[in-house]
Amino acid sequence: MEFKKVYTTIDAHVAGEPLRIITGGVPDIKGDTQLEKRTYCMENLDYIRRELMHEPRGHDGMYGCIITPPVTEGAAFGALFMHNEGWSTMCGHGVIAVVTAAVETGMIAVDDKSPELIIDCPCGPVKAHARIDGQKVASVAFENVASFLYEKSFPLDIEGYRFKVDISYGGAFYVLVDVHDLDLALDLQALPALEKWGEKVKRSVEAQLEVRHPNEDIAGIYGTIFHDPFKGTDMPSRNVTVFGDRQIDRSPCGSGTAARAAALHESGMLNAGGCFIHEGITGGKFMTHVLQKTEVGGTPAIIPQVEGSAFIIGHHHFIIDPEDDLKAGFLLK
Repeated sequence: MEFKKVYTTIDAHVAGEPLRIITGGVPDIKGDTQLEKRTYCMENLDYIRRELMHEPRGHDGMYGCIITPPVTEGAAFGALFMHNEGWSTMCGHGVIAVVTAAVETGMIAVDDKSPELIIDCPCGPVKAHARIDGQKVASVAFENVASFLYEKSFPLDIEGYRFKVDISYGGAFYVLVDVHDLDLALDLQALPALEKWGEKVKRSVEAQLEVRHPNEDIAGIYGTIFHDPFKGTDMPSRNVTVFGDRQIDRSPCGSGTAARAAALHESGMLNAGGCFIHEGITGGKFMTHVLQKTEVGGTPAIIPQVEGSAFIIGHHHFIIDPEDDLKAGFLLK
């Protein structure tokens, strides 16, 4: 056969959460900013997301990104993130994975043991630090965009459950739910129920409240974070994040970790300089520090640093056969 449509990728994972980095086969992406490039992809290149995130090349839990040229001075490159439903404005585990892959494959040349790289994301430039041990990137810590508590103790009444949630921003908006308020657990057996409740909570909030960033063209709820009570800075706090079309984040969720850190800081439970340990469903952990206080549109905010480790798991060539009836991708939903 003649191969007319081929994609090349580097696949990696962070605490089990995949990142398929598309390195070839993508046409020119128009836009002067990453948000504009994201919009262009949503309107013109969404077929790429479906082909590489959905089955048979991907799966319901697949996550991906496209590397782009930088759009801000001093940035190493840009990244556009995608998942089973659409295109996200920020992805913390994605930053950790793409920086690891860029350094370990020689895509980016580095000279010292802790290089600093700026990655252009749709939510804004993100500064990342790669900690190198020999030929390996041992971990990546990224300084996230300003993160803040958007709405505190917002009341919900869903199917007889009356409870309050926080809405917080860490590059995307999340609803924070104490899992005990819904009589649920943070384990594998509870995942089907958490998927359903994640969607119900998101829809309920959006039906009652317009969620919009005061300075950026970012709106709506990206995900729901079910968490256990915060036990202190030296004890891991477990969570399950549901985003996209009932997609479960295998990692502790990088931007969600930043959002929760902002909520904890605003409540007085996490001080500047304090460390927050966020644990995901696979047992992977992100270490988070509050670097400094700031504000966004008059709202108190923080600059959080989130750290985790990624592992490259493969280099792939994916082929789109025009005669394949399932070439566009599908999901069994």
